[in-house]
Amino acid sequence: MPLQLNKLKPHLAALAIGGGGAVLALGVGLPAAALIGSALAVAVAALTPVSLAVHQRLRDLAFCVIGVSLGAGVEAEALSQIGAWSVSLLMLLVSLGVTLFAGALLLERYFGMDKSTAILATSPGTMTNALAIALEGRGDATTILILQMIRLLVLVSVVPPVAMLLDADASLSAKASMDILPLALLVSTALALGLWGSRRGIPAAGLLFGMVLSAGAHVVGLAQGPAPVWAVNASFVITGAALGARLTSVKASTLLHLSGAGLLLVASAVAVSLCFTGMTHVLTGLPIAQIWIAFAPGGVEAMAAIGLALGYDPAYIAIHHFARILILIVIVPISLKRFVP
Repeated sequence: MPLQLNKLKPHLAALAIGGGGAVLALGVGLPAAALIGSALAVAVAALTPVSLAVHQRLRDLAFCVIGVSLGAGVEAEALSQIGAWSVSLLMLLVSLGVTLFAGALLLERYFGMDKSTAILATSPGTMTNALAIALEGRGDATTILILQMIRLLVLVSVVPPVAMLLDADASLSAKASMDILPLALLVSTALALGLWGSRRGIPAAGLLFGMVLSAGAHVVGLAQGPAPVWAVNASFVITGAALGARLTSVKASTLLHLSGAGLLLVASAVAVSLCFTGMTHVLTGLPIAQIWIAFAPGGVEAMAAIGLALGYDPAYIAIHHFARILILIVIVPISLKRFVP
């Protein structure tokens, strides 16, 4: 029994610290408070001797709940807009190319990194894919991990307040929550399909299947309303804790050494995404804050969660982030072959 408790301690500690951070952020009035507060609190704790971890299955469960709640916002009328989003998706493609080029150039020129490390560290939103390539012998895996983590943590903190500044009139529309039975059926099915998809290399599989299943159920009338607020906030806490706990394998000295490169990389990526956000807003007339969240170079799970927390069109945001993953899975290996001897 004590042995089992020792195994649980890192997980319980991460959730307790994440929950405390979420409550504190909520009290301060931060947007997307549960996600931001949890991620930052656990990230800080991860740099101390405290042992922290979030079980992969618990993380997958949280992603499924977020996916189900995202799908609840997809209505039959919204699906007819997909064709009108083609301009936005094209602008996203161009912005990704510019982000990769600018970020890699900065890392090479000012921090002396090799091309492989620079390209993989710059890839905005496919950390798992970038690390998998690095572990095959391309680039410095530790440097890539740290720079990717800095990007994720900074963006989780920066995207919500910037979105609120861009669209100060945004307001959440309260809807009756989904009943427990359809919620349990959707989440359990999404979890099973997500585990199957993850084994076959599908990125963010639990989130994807949760959104697709929930969207289908809502469009045909088998389910109504989003996931309950308590379930969504609990999922945000778990997601933030999982994000912050990744820093447990990183030494504080190494993180400090690479912080300048990480912050410069984030600044360049944010500048590029904001530039293309403005152009896309002018071309399409879509809400500028909604476009910013869809273009922001963060992880798909975190950005989808932020979009959900701030009440923007879930279909638009999710489609753009999954498109970003697919685009990067294609162009990153091409960039390595084209520019790395």
